Amino acid sequence: MEDFTHFNAQGRAKMVNVGEKPTTDRRAVAAGRVLVNETTFALIQSGGMKKGDVLSVAQVAGILGAKSTPQLIPMCHPVPISGIDLSLHLDTERHSVEITATVSCSGQTGVEMEALTAVSIAALTVYDMCKAVQKDMVIADIRLLEKTGGVHGAYYRKDEN
Repeated sequence: MEDFTHFNAQGRAKMVNVGEKPTTDRRAVAAGRVLVNETTFALIQSGGMKKGDVLSVAQVAGILGAKSTPQLIPMCHPVPISGIDLSLHLDTERHSVEITATVSCSGQTGVEMEALTAVSIAALTVYDMCKAVQKDMVIADIRLLEKTGGVHGAYYRKDEN
Protein backbone atom coordinates (compact mmCIF):
# COMPACT_ATOMS: atom_id res chain seq x y z
CA MET A 1 0.00 0.00 0.00
CA GLU A 2 3.06 2.27 0.07
CA ASP A 3 2.44 3.23 -3.56
CA PHE A 4 -1.10 4.36 -2.82
CA THR A 5 -1.02 7.85 -1.35
CA HIS A 6 -4.69 8.02 -0.37
CA PHE A 7 -4.43 5.61 2.58
CA ASN A 8 -3.40 6.40 6.14
CA ALA A 9 -1.36 4.13 8.45
CA GLN A 10 -4.52 2.19 9.34
CA GLY A 11 -5.32 1.56 5.67
CA ARG A 12 -8.24 3.99 5.62
CA ALA A 13 -8.87 6.68 3.05
CA LYS A 14 -7.27 10.09 3.50
CA MET A 15 -6.85 13.25 1.49
CA VAL A 16 -3.19 13.71 0.56
CA ASN A 17 -1.47 16.78 2.01
CA VAL A 18 -0.16 18.80 -0.94
CA GLY A 19 0.83 21.80 1.21
CA GLU A 20 4.57 21.20 0.83
CA LYS A 21 4.45 20.73 -2.94
CA PRO A 22 5.61 23.63 -5.12
CA THR A 23 3.08 25.59 -7.14
CA THR A 24 3.57 24.84 -10.83
CA ASP A 25 1.64 25.38 -14.04
CA ARG A 26 -0.38 22.27 -14.75
CA ARG A 27 -2.49 21.13 -17.67
CA ALA A 28 -4.50 18.00 -18.43
CA VAL A 29 -6.31 16.85 -21.56
CA ALA A 30 -8.96 14.12 -21.51
CA ALA A 31 -11.28 12.74 -24.17
CA GLY A 32 -14.26 10.46 -24.63
CA ARG A 33 -17.16 9.80 -26.95
CA VAL A 34 -20.85 9.03 -27.09
CA LEU A 35 -21.82 6.52 -29.78
CA VAL A 36 -25.31 7.04 -31.19
CA ASN A 37 -27.39 5.65 -34.05
CA GLU A 38 -28.00 7.41 -37.37
CA THR A 39 -31.33 8.90 -36.31
CA THR A 40 -29.93 10.40 -33.11
CA PHE A 41 -26.84 11.63 -34.94
CA ALA A 42 -28.99 13.40 -37.54
CA LEU A 43 -31.10 15.06 -34.82
CA ILE A 44 -28.00 16.27 -32.96
CA GLN A 45 -26.51 17.54 -36.21
CA SER A 46 -29.66 19.38 -37.28
CA GLY A 47 -30.46 20.78 -33.83
CA GLY A 48 -33.71 18.84 -33.82
CA MET A 49 -33.63 17.42 -30.29
CA LYS A 50 -36.62 18.57 -28.22
CA LYS A 51 -34.42 19.50 -25.25
CA GLY A 52 -32.37 21.91 -27.38
CA ASP A 53 -28.85 22.28 -28.76
CA VAL A 54 -27.16 19.12 -27.49
CA LEU A 55 -23.56 20.20 -28.09
CA SER A 56 -23.92 23.64 -26.49
CA VAL A 57 -25.65 22.33 -23.39
CA ALA A 58 -23.12 19.48 -23.03
CA GLN A 59 -20.25 21.94 -23.37
CA VAL A 60 -21.55 24.14 -20.55
CA ALA A 61 -22.32 21.05 -18.42
CA GLY A 62 -18.78 19.75 -18.91
CA ILE A 63 -17.30 23.06 -17.79
CA LEU A 64 -19.53 23.01 -14.72
CA GLY A 65 -18.47 19.40 -14.10
CA ALA A 66 -14.79 20.33 -14.08
CA LYS A 67 -15.48 23.13 -11.61
CA SER A 68 -17.49 20.74 -9.39
CA THR A 69 -14.94 17.92 -9.26
CA PRO A 70 -14.04 18.25 -5.54
CA GLN A 71 -17.73 17.93 -4.66
CA LEU A 72 -18.06 14.75 -6.75
CA ILE A 73 -14.76 12.92 -6.15
CA PRO A 74 -14.12 12.62 -2.41
CA MET A 75 -10.30 12.89 -2.32
CA CYS A 76 -9.90 15.64 -4.93
CA HIS A 77 -8.55 18.96 -3.74
CA PRO A 78 -10.27 22.18 -4.76
CA VAL A 79 -7.83 23.66 -7.25
CA PRO A 80 -7.68 27.18 -8.65
CA ILE A 81 -8.65 26.36 -12.24
CA SER A 82 -7.22 28.91 -14.67
CA GLY A 83 -9.06 27.71 -17.74
CA ILE A 84 -11.31 25.03 -19.18
CA ASP A 85 -11.65 24.42 -22.90
CA LEU A 86 -14.22 21.82 -23.80
CA SER A 87 -14.78 20.91 -27.42
CA LEU A 88 -17.43 18.65 -28.87
CA HIS A 89 -17.57 17.61 -32.49
CA LEU A 90 -19.51 15.10 -34.52
CA ASP A 91 -17.74 12.16 -36.15
CA THR A 92 -19.82 11.20 -39.17
CA GLU A 93 -18.09 7.83 -39.72
CA ARG A 94 -18.52 6.66 -36.12
CA HIS A 95 -21.88 8.36 -35.53
CA SER A 96 -20.41 9.76 -32.35
CA VAL A 97 -20.05 12.90 -30.34
CA GLU A 98 -16.32 13.31 -29.69
CA ILE A 99 -15.49 15.24 -26.51
CA THR A 100 -12.15 16.75 -25.51
CA ALA A 101 -11.47 18.75 -22.35
CA THR A 102 -8.36 20.78 -21.56
CA VAL A 103 -8.04 22.08 -18.01
CA SER A 104 -5.23 24.25 -16.67
CA CYS A 105 -4.20 25.73 -13.34
CA SER A 106 -1.25 27.00 -11.39
CA GLY A 107 -1.31 24.93 -8.24
CA GLN A 108 0.08 22.23 -5.99
CA THR A 109 -1.81 19.34 -7.52
CA GLY A 110 -2.87 18.38 -11.02
CA VAL A 111 -6.12 18.76 -12.91
CA GLU A 112 -6.43 15.29 -14.46
CA MET A 113 -9.60 14.55 -12.51
CA GLU A 114 -11.13 17.87 -13.55
CA ALA A 115 -10.49 17.08 -17.24
CA LEU A 116 -11.87 13.55 -16.88
CA THR A 117 -14.90 14.82 -14.98
CA ALA A 118 -15.57 17.47 -17.65
CA VAL A 119 -15.61 14.78 -20.36
CA SER A 120 -17.78 12.46 -18.25
CA ILE A 121 -20.38 15.10 -17.40
CA ALA A 122 -20.50 16.32 -21.01
CA ALA A 123 -21.05 12.73 -22.18
CA LEU A 124 -23.77 12.14 -19.60
CA THR A 125 -25.45 15.36 -20.73
CA VAL A 126 -25.44 14.18 -24.35
CA TYR A 127 -27.07 10.98 -23.14
CA ASP A 128 -29.65 12.87 -21.09
CA MET A 129 -30.57 15.17 -23.96
CA CYS A 130 -30.97 12.29 -26.42
CA LYS A 131 -32.44 9.49 -24.27
CA ALA A 132 -36.01 10.16 -25.42
CA VAL A 133 -34.92 9.18 -28.94
CA GLN A 134 -32.37 6.45 -28.15
CA LYS A 135 -31.79 4.42 -24.99
CA ASP A 136 -28.88 2.26 -26.15
CA MET A 137 -26.26 4.99 -26.63
CA VAL A 138 -22.79 4.05 -25.44
CA ILE A 139 -20.45 6.33 -23.49
CA ALA A 140 -16.97 5.08 -24.30
CA ASP A 141 -13.24 5.59 -24.21
CA ILE A 142 -13.01 8.21 -21.47
CA ARG A 143 -9.28 8.58 -20.99
CA LEU A 144 -6.46 10.91 -20.05
CA LEU A 145 -4.54 12.00 -23.15
CA GLU A 146 -1.87 14.12 -21.52
CA LYS A 147 -0.84 15.96 -18.40
CA THR A 148 1.98 18.38 -17.73
CA GLY A 149 3.42 20.01 -14.63
CA GLY A 150 4.14 18.72 -11.18
CA VAL A 151 6.86 16.51 -9.72
CA HIS A 152 5.94 13.47 -11.81
CA GLY A 153 6.53 15.32 -15.06
CA ALA A 154 4.66 15.07 -18.32
CA TYR A 155 2.50 12.18 -19.50
CA TYR A 156 1.38 11.68 -23.08
CA ARG A 157 -0.86 8.77 -24.01
CA LYS A 158 0.96 6.59 -26.54
CA ASP A 159 -1.94 4.88 -28.28
CA GLU A 160 -3.78 8.03 -29.43
CA ASN A 161 -4.10 8.62 -33.15
